Amino acid sequence: MKRTMTASGIFIHPSTWFVLGAMLLPLARKLCLHKALLITVPLIAFLLIQQLPERFGVVNYLGFEIIFGTVDRLTFVFLHVFTIMAIIGCIYSLHLDDMGQHMAALFYIAGSLGVTLAGDYLTIFIFWELMAFASTFLIWCRKGKRSREAGYRYLLVHVAGGLLLFAGIFLRYQATHDLHFTRIDLDNLSLAEYLVMAGFCLNAAVPPLHAWLADAYPEATVTGAVFMCAFTTKTAVYVLARAFPGSGVLMIAGAIMTLYGVGFATIENDSRRILSYHIISQVGYMVCGIGIGTPLAINGVCAHAYAHIIYKALLLMGAGSVLEMTGRSKLNELGGLYRHMPATMIFTVIGGISISGFPLTSGFVSKSMIIAAAGEHQQVIVMVMLLAAAVGTFLSVGIKLPYFIWYGGKESGFEAKDPPWNMQLAMAVAAFLCIFIGCYPDYLYRMLPYAAGYQPYSGYHLSETLQIFAFTGLGFYLLVEKLRPQPRINLDLDWLYRKGAAPLIWCVRYPLSAANETVSNLYKTVGLAFSVAAARGLSRFDRDGIDAVLDGSARGMLRMGDEVKLLVSGRLQQYIGGALLLLFIIVAIVLWFGGRLP
Repeated sequence: MKRTMTASGIFIHPSTWFVLGAMLLPLARKLCLHKALLITVPLIAFLLIQQLPERFGVVNYLGFEIIFGTVDRLTFVFLHVFTIMAIIGCIYSLHLDDMGQHMAALFYIAGSLGVTLAGDYLTIFIFWELMAFASTFLIWCRKGKRSREAGYRYLLVHVAGGLLLFAGIFLRYQATHDLHFTRIDLDNLSLAEYLVMAGFCLNAAVPPLHAWLADAYPEATVTGAVFMCAFTTKTAVYVLARAFPGSGVLMIAGAIMTLYGVGFATIENDSRRILSYHIISQVGYMVCGIGIGTPLAINGVCAHAYAHIIYKALLLMGAGSVLEMTGRSKLNELGGLYRHMPATMIFTVIGGISISGFPLTSGFVSKSMIIAAAGEHQQVIVMVMLLAAAVGTFLSVGIKLPYFIWYGGKESGFEAKDPPWNMQLAMAVAAFLCIFIGCYPDYLYRMLPYAAGYQPYSGYHLSETLQIFAFTGLGFYLLVEKLRPQPRINLDLDWLYRKGAAPLIWCVRYPLSAANETVSNLYKTVGLAFSVAAARGLSRFDRDGIDAVLDGSARGMLRMGDEVKLLVSGRLQQYIGGALLLLFIIVAIVLWFGGRLP
């Protein structure tokens, strides 16, 4: 990783390019240059991150040291994949004329890069909130009732997470008087650190703080879901890896995540909800690896985050292409599309085998590092949980999802075709990277934080993987009718706050609204009349009382001045004579009374 600049060199923060690009988009649209701008901005950012200094953008403000940029090997691997994903996502969305979506996406990427580069908690919080609000518009831009409601829920949840994070930052600064974002001492955790961890875990979709993801992502726009799958959860993974490596709580939570997400994905019907639950499952591997905390585990976290961003985006681009061309995303309404969308089918299958960890794909060389780290750390139960989640991943995404979309034993009857060229190009780039990383893992391993001594293509790993795939495939063949998608709703923990919000909304809408109306009417009839009467009384008191006294005194002083003025002649000899006469009278009186005294 080359560093040619110094901290004093001239630079532009990578996020700045995306902010400027978003602000210039309306003008570029009028000049028919918006497509060129959408490609140029992420390309510049990708080139820029290769030359960033280790520390830059240090500002002293109100006694705080604000650090907009700190770069090390952990930072660089996330910056690298984020900017690559920005390029792929912008290519995928080139056909859109909705400048609102493009602007929201660019602001969203800017927030993610800002968090990744931040060297202090205040900077993290600012960019953290930018991510939350910008990504909300990627849901609202779909302009439907379900997306509007899901967007509000998404925003409320992330605002709550931001408040948890801010409370933790405030308490931590109160205790340490230090805002620098560094590794936290796990032996001396306080409420502040747990609040910071909770804020990070909410964005990482760690159960029970996870339901927002499967609720919101399927309701986002076709292109919005592609961006969202890449940045929010992986940025959270980065900050957790930076602050809490080695936390046993995260190791257990991550292992549970892998099975929880797979379990829901297996029974889901909507293709984008299946993929959303698999984000939870795959991020679970990363959170578990952070909890293990060894160099091999952290390498596995970075490698798997890199690979996951690419293949998950590929899967969502494939599912989004089907939604774009057919208007359908539920598996029970699809089938037989291999005849109409062959290119999209190939790309989606590559994404499915990549997420499953098939040899010669990126998932094979990344996910296994975390499983190996669990075994090396003697966490046998955790390792078994991760392997079981791998079985569920191949069953639900590697087999079930492509089978019921492209084959399914029936023809859906849609006259569909492959999506526009830019969408196919974006999928082709992602598919190439999935295979390239799987065939040439050293490309990825060279970027990892620690020296990678891991060899994924061992005889044991190959035989283990092929056995898992063989038995999982046999199980699907035998149970295919049991796994056939059904049009039903699966309840998750978001049911609690959805139902919990209903009585709150009722209270606000009816008793509290009625009470507010009553108080308003009472004020209009009684309070307003009383206020007017009181104002009139105070005005009369001011005029007849205070002003009368003050103005009367002033008028008396003016009359006295006028009378004294009559005695003034303006002749100096008269003033001297008058003064001597007055002095003579005073002396005479003193002598007179002095002589009569005994």
